Amino acid sequence: MLLHQLLEGLPSVGISGNVDLEISDIIYDSRKVIPGCVFVCLVGSQVDSHQFAAQAVQNGAVAVIVSHPIDPVPATVVTVADTRYALACMSAVYFGHPARRLKTVGITGTKGKTTVSCMIKKILEKGGVKTGLIGTLGVVIGEATIKTSNTTPESYEIQKYLKQMADEGCGCAVIEASSLGLKWHRTAGFLYDYGVFTNFSPDHIGENEHASLQEYLECKRMLFRACKLGLVNSDDLSWREIIKGHTCALETFGFSSEAQLRGENEHLISRPGYLGAHFDVHGAMELSVDVDIPGKFSAYNALSAIAVCRHFPVTRQHILEGLNEVKVKGRVEAVPVPGEYTLLIDYAHNAMSMENILTTLREYQPSRLVCMFGAGGNRARSRRYEMGEISGRLADLTVITEDNSRNEDVMEIIEDIKTGMAKTNGEYVVIPDRKEAIRYCMDHAQPGDIVVLAGKGHEDYQEKNGRKLPFDERVVVAEILSQPQRKDG
Repeated sequence: MLLHQLLEGLPSVGISGNVDLEISDIIYDSRKVIPGCVFVCLVGSQVDSHQFAAQAVQNGAVAVIVSHPIDPVPATVVTVADTRYALACMSAVYFGHPARRLKTVGITGTKGKTTVSCMIKKILEKGGVKTGLIGTLGVVIGEATIKTSNTTPESYEIQKYLKQMADEGCGCAVIEASSLGLKWHRTAGFLYDYGVFTNFSPDHIGENEHASLQEYLECKRMLFRACKLGLVNSDDLSWREIIKGHTCALETFGFSSEAQLRGENEHLISRPGYLGAHFDVHGAMELSVDVDIPGKFSAYNALSAIAVCRHFPVTRQHILEGLNEVKVKGRVEAVPVPGEYTLLIDYAHNAMSMENILTTLREYQPSRLVCMFGAGGNRARSRRYEMGEISGRLADLTVITEDNSRNEDVMEIIEDIKTGMAKTNGEYVVIPDRKEAIRYCMDHAQPGDIVVLAGKGHEDYQEKNGRKLPFDERVVVAEILSQPQRKDG
């Protein structure tokens, strides 16, 4: 493909040099430069890759894309306002605008993106629409999962995966549009068919993330200038702020009487091994729904998914079956056990998410609520204090263990958690080895208990002493179930 073809449609292009060059690839990592490529200089939170432009040319790049002046190089130099936006637009052209071959759904919101995306996928595939996902769980195409580093990968990867989805027969792609992904234009270069807003609460404020709550909100807002139809939770207090400046048509969903797709009669469903929610749908659709995921927020997530899926060629039965069967890896994920208790795996790894999950599980009135968790090393110590205090206040028993200790001593992390626990009257035990902590929880579970293994969720590894070691809690539970039970603690 010629360079001038890649640049079509880019605003404010300043060019020095020949644009009738055959381009072998688009590269934004200077370590991956290949002969004949165009190198896009990105400005990151830590590194400005404009400083590597000369090296990239020396290694074979025939053109560079910049947003500020660089020292002269023997290559074509294209100046744009924002190289991240340019990368997205160029990548879309390079891969043949794959989004045009799919129906695309972008989901933004502080919580619920992963669950809603999995619900949509399950419903659509019940109806025969093969669906790909891009998000926290990685890239999911059919039964295959490709691991990624970020919730919303870089725009080049998104376009590459969209092309792979289209080539493999997907009819829909669902993308978790994180606030940082929107801020850095990772999802630019195409117009979503549907944009979804789940909810908004303070998060991701700080160094290398968002400078303020207002910036965080403004980044969420960007999705509704990049989609054809916006589907918004009108129960959320921020929804009118989120849609300011929108260029799309709008539909609302929620449990308030003003919502176009309206949920009613929400209540919890509980039996050993099954914690779910029921609600009825009125307005734009009429349904009576059971969701096999705990909590009132599951009803909101399901309503979000229905708001999307009703625009696809699926039946009411597909929606009902999909929502009653969906499982979301690491999100209040029930793991089958032989006893009369419920065992859950969840990704809760900070105070806010832990308070949410424990408060939710309290509503099911368990005999005991048991929470096992650790805390990440090389992260803010305040997070450990807060998590300890939350678990001590809301759980009947806390089992303190390791998480991704990284390069810290796990016992020092545990002492910080105990500092938070000390502010409460909560009972706790300390079992530093996470596998043994899980064994303890299972061996000592009583009828009617809810046991939540918090922190790891979908992760299948542990980071210890600078190494990533295999550790999947589902595998660990299976191994423990295959061994004789012991109650020696």
